[in-house]
Amino acid sequence: MKIRESRVLAKLRSGNTASCFKVNIRDGQAAEIASMLGFDCLWIDQEHLAQDWSILNAQIWAAKAHNVDVMVRVPRGSYSGYIKPLELDATGILVPHIMSLEEAKQIVQMTRFYPVGRRAIDGGSADGAYTNMDFQAYLKNSNEQRFIVLQIEDPEVLPDVEAIAALDGVDMLFFGPGDFSQGIGAPGEWDHPRLIEARKLVAEVANKYGKFAATSGGIDSLDSFLEMGYSFVNVGADVLGLSNYCTTLVDRFHKSSSQRTASVFNPGKPY
Repeated sequence: MKIRESRVLAKLRSGNTASCFKVNIRDGQAAEIASMLGFDCLWIDQEHLAQDWSILNAQIWAAKAHNVDVMVRVPRGSYSGYIKPLELDATGILVPHIMSLEEAKQIVQMTRFYPVGRRAIDGGSADGAYTNMDFQAYLKNSNEQRFIVLQIEDPEVLPDVEAIAALDGVDMLFFGPGDFSQGIGAPGEWDHPRLIEARKLVAEVANKYGKFAATSGGIDSLDSFLEMGYSFVNVGADVLGLSNYCTTLVDRFHKSSSQRTASVFNPGKPY
């Protein structure tokens, strides 16, 4: 019995790009809809959102049914919070706000099995086929088919970013523009020169050391990200799509109903 292979890593390692979509709605059906429509990966957030482990489990099941990867952004904390999503059979984790080379080393130590790190071993969960996988194959294949993504979203870590990219056990560097813009005192200024410079730097050093560069942004910016060297891009979120769709419907409804009211109740017409 083999571990489930990563759709994202297969695409990236063959020189292709991988799409990602953020699921904020805390429900397995939201994850299922996004998976059915063809994204390579779903980004599930535990840093900011409050779904419990049973909901995360349902979201992972929904994605797996359609051969879609799940990347869980974990809350900063203990090693248990980092490895539990992997044991639920998430395909990767995204660790936010990496602040130093030493911290990056500690994360590799906690999330990779021997010989790369010292991740705590269980094997009785979904990722280990509930003990039905050969033990040595489980360790080896987990290191090969599960990805560890470090989020670079603070200016303080930039002096260490090249050394971080060189670490064995790190698959991707993910540039986070939102908090980075806040960190440089320019929140929401996506075209700020320091932000653009940092985004280019992250892609450059990731590719230099054989790692993958990841980021997020609107679909209209995708071509520019690809030109910078990014190959894994989150291009949207369910809450954005639902909000835009509802806004369009409400605007159309109000426009049509107001026109109807004006034609029926014309103030200038005697009754």
